[in-house]
Amino acid sequence: MTEKKSSILDINGIKKILPHRYPFLLVDKVIEFKKGEQITALKNVTANEEFFQGHFPNFPIMPGVLVIEALAQTSALYYLLENDIKDNGASVFFMAIDDAKFRKPVVPGDTLHLVVNPVKVRGKICKTRGEAYVDGSLVCEANLTAMLEG
Repeated sequence: MTEKKSSILDINGIKKILPHRYPFLLVDKVIEFKKGEQITALKNVTANEEFFQGHFPNFPIMPGVLVIEALAQTSALYYLLENDIKDNGASVFFMAIDDAKFRKPVVPGDTLHLVVNPVKVRGKICKTRGEAYVDGSLVCEANLTAMLEG
């Protein structure tokens, strides 16, 4: 039987769980968490993001590595929520990325829907599959590995 977490995690709840802060906190809200199955989070991409000043001034595109980082942070949230770890100083460290693909550019005004599914969780190691969507279209996908520390 699947347990569905009914509460939505807002930015304040995320900041209690993840150590990241502006300008590197890249998840704004968790809209769904299904224990053992999936987490879905949002990142609202705004024109005033610092990275748009140089990437690229005449055609602003969110760097792909930051889309991957948003997926990694969502993956960390999945692992911490899955293990009911909240506000205790534990951190999840990104270890590996495999099979990353970038399908479409992400631009100011887009909302990234970050969907992460567990592939294998063993002890302190968590492997996940992350996909990022904008308006229902896949913009990025990758397999992520992370480790719980603390």
